[in-house]
Amino acid sequence: MNKKIKSEFVDQLFQSILTMQNVEECYQFFEDLCTVNEIQAMAQRMAVASMLDAKRTYVEIAEKTGASTATISRVNRCLHYGADGYKLAIDRCKEQTKE
Repeated sequence: MNKKIKSEFVDQLFQSILTMQNVEECYQFFEDLCTVNEIQAMAQRMAVASMLDAKRTYVEIAEKTGASTATISRVNRCLHYGADGYKLAIDRCKEQTKE
């Protein structure tokens, strides 16, 4: 856990996210919480992480997502040296698609 972001308010935010029960509720919550650009940026980073996990090339990822090589590189660093949050989410999404 990153002590730089740990706070009562961040805990409250994450608890709020965990109360969402489906994708539609997430859309409602995030549309109120974030700008369209913020949501799209987060979605792009998650797509980049999934494609990196699937061993796609930077060129392929940039073409498919529109992400810059700097963004792809940053996400790649997080996949290898981060808190394993991307990996956890990717693995859980893979499990859900198997069901």
